[in-house]
Amino acid sequence: MPLFSMFVWGTRKTSLPIAALMIALIAAIDAHAAAEIPLGFLYLAPMLVVGAALTRWEIAAVASVCTWLAESFDEFPWGPHTGLPRDLLYFSAFFCMGLFMHEMTRSRRLSARHMRQIEGEMTARRDAEEQLKVLVDSSPAAIITTRSDGTVLLANDAANRLFGLEPGTLSGLPIRNYLPSLINVPALDSNRQAFRTAMQCRGRRADGEVFQADVWFSTYVTSAGPRLAAMVLDTSEDLRTHEESAFHQMLTSSRIMVAAVSHEVRNVCGAIALVHENLARSGKLKENKDFETLGTLVLALERIAAMDLRQTASHAVGVEVQPLLDELRIVIESSLREGGVTSRWEVEEDLPPVWADRQSLMQVFLNLTKNSERAMEDREQKELIVRARREGLGVAISFRDTGGGVAHPERLFHPFQQDAQSTGLGLYLSRALMRSFKGDLHYEPETLGSTFVVELSPAVRESKNDSDEQRNSDIADRRPQPLPREPQPAASDRA
Repeated sequence: MPLFSMFVWGTRKTSLPIAALMIALIAAIDAHAAAEIPLGFLYLAPMLVVGAALTRWEIAAVASVCTWLAESFDEFPWGPHTGLPRDLLYFSAFFCMGLFMHEMTRSRRLSARHMRQIEGEMTARRDAEEQLKVLVDSSPAAIITTRSDGTVLLANDAANRLFGLEPGTLSGLPIRNYLPSLINVPALDSNRQAFRTAMQCRGRRADGEVFQADVWFSTYVTSAGPRLAAMVLDTSEDLRTHEESAFHQMLTSSRIMVAAVSHEVRNVCGAIALVHENLARSGKLKENKDFETLGTLVLALERIAAMDLRQTASHAVGVEVQPLLDELRIVIESSLREGGVTSRWEVEEDLPPVWADRQSLMQVFLNLTKNSERAMEDREQKELIVRARREGLGVAISFRDTGGGVAHPERLFHPFQQDAQSTGLGLYLSRALMRSFKGDLHYEPETLGSTFVVELSPAVRESKNDSDEQRNSDIADRRPQPLPREPQPAASDRA
């Protein structure tokens, strides 16, 4: 059998010499054999060999040669009525045998090729499944798949840890006991569109502990029915960090606003005290009890307004400028695009870390960009340019817009401006926040717009002398100012 396979399934290089040798051998035997014994049928064997290696036209040529040889060595008389049908029968038998072997060989090769492809695909699929299994099992995120009724089919180790279960025990349990919000996902059938979305919800562990979960899930349909695949992350720590930062930011801003109110109240109290002193000196209201009570109330109000509300930068740390500006760009670009504002960002590479409170600095950036956006609402040319460059040991970040400039820049950083939007505290708070961590904020006029520059100090912790100097500067800034005798100039719409 192996020898036959070598003859029949061999290559063209080996099959042709073998077939030629067989044809020659059969012809020699036929030439010396008795005339009464026809041996033409033996040419079927070499036709099997050439059929596996030659094309159809080549098989027909070899069949013609074999027919001629078989007819030549036969002793049967040849005539049109007997020889031609016999030759056609020889040729048909030889050609059909070769063609049969040709098609069988072709089918065998195609089957072998398809088998190799299937084996390759099975190997690739097996490797992909193994890699996917390793990825799912080693993933720090909880990954689960469920049936349409919410029963867990598969769950990795991270899912069992997330829900406080022993390894391998989540499978077969209803996922709604741990992620109740998944009951809002509608049941699917083969005629309904699949879902691919994300949501934030409350999760529950096996011991009853509640946590915040971010869930990315998709639904799909298999032959066994609808399925849901979900990836779950515990974002409770992010929630706590966000709430603590928001609380710290609220306290800081509230303290600064109260200090600004106290500053204004002291100015008013100073003016009232001056009027009270002048009236007391005249002696006309010396015995008036209501007048004396008014003086006592003014003194009490001055003491309340003189409360020490110094700002501290207890949450200041070293902050990388580039990631913070990238985050700012993500936050504001959508709003700028909707308002028709073109933004350009020019940030130097390798900027040094700066000393700042990340949340407070982001609030300053947002206030400046929102002010620029409001100032450019009615402008034909709307462009915001943000530049960040190294300046000495620190960093300077400028926000330049085409909003038309500021009419009275000397009043920009004063609180409670009459014509400013909201309370007029935005720029006042921004500068106070910047100075709380040894930075600064100032305004630079432009021909077609305005530029606000944020100056940031290098990321070096402030010494005690620096803290005392900053505290003395803050106290000096809050000394009572004389009450203006005439209305202040109109302020810009920048808060």
